Amino acid sequence: MNTSDLALFVRTADTGSITASAEQLGITPAAASAALKRLEKQLDTQLFIRSTRQLRITAEGERFLLHCRKSLASLEEGRASLDAMRGKIAGEIRLSVSSDLGRNIVLPWLDEAMDSHPDLTMHLSVGDMLSDFYLDRVDVALRYGEPEDSNMVAFQVATVERVAFASPDYLSRFGMPTHPEDLRKHNCLRYLLGNRAYDMWEFVKEGENSRIRVLGDRESNDADIVRRWAVAGKGIGFKSILDLSADLRAGNIVRLFPDYQSEPLSVWLICPSRKQVTPAILMLRDMLRKKCAAAVAGL
Repeated sequence: MNTSDLALFVRTADTGSITASAEQLGITPAAASAALKRLEKQLDTQLFIRSTRQLRITAEGERFLLHCRKSLASLEEGRASLDAMRGKIAGEIRLSVSSDLGRNIVLPWLDEAMDSHPDLTMHLSVGDMLSDFYLDRVDVALRYGEPEDSNMVAFQVATVERVAFASPDYLSRFGMPTHPEDLRKHNCLRYLLGNRAYDMWEFVKEGENSRIRVLGDRESNDADIVRRWAVAGKGIGFKSILDLSADLRAGNIVRLFPDYQSEPLSVWLICPSRKQVTPAILMLRDMLRKKCAAAVAGL
């Protein structure tokens, strides 16, 4: 039984379309249709019910799909094991990254890594909630904060600070705050995670601790939106300096209270188990450590 046909079957079941699966695999719809018919003939089973408007998997197809996924995953694991023995950077990385970090900072780094390793493929998932590694089929996640599950394998990539910031336009209109207490008089842009608003901002200077509960007319569960609002002059934000590194260097935003520090944030590369730690993941870890350090240097 041809593994390419099995992969096509799984892709068609996922997309619900022969045309879409063919396009993703770089073959013609006619070739895809012929491959599925060949597989059905080998199995002596109808896998899909076809009509001019709809493609629906059969009960037999659903049953076979479970075994097919396991078989392909086992083959991929075997291939990755051989690659690991040779130290080869190859295979697929299914990576989950937080929104702002993924869209604006890490994306060009991933492109660079893939250009250097042509046998590597990438499936990128962007969002601020930590993915379910099993339901979302994710191999590795890049996130702020040490994972709570000690059974996971976690590599610390960087430690950075959280800073308050605003655009030059906002500051020209509403004035430059000189002390964290001044934030009470400003429009502050709040970030939500799991329906919890991060509205308590903390700053420390020479033993002086300022904890300010901020207010504002905007909040979002997408960290990238908070940054965009601040760049557009809508208020003051409070985020990781890593997320802000490009905007700070470009002068799109200004760091506030440079003499104050905040609680440091750690960036982690997290795998659900040791078997996901391939040479490709170790390459990714080492690259991220170097890139993150360079991104925040001198800020």
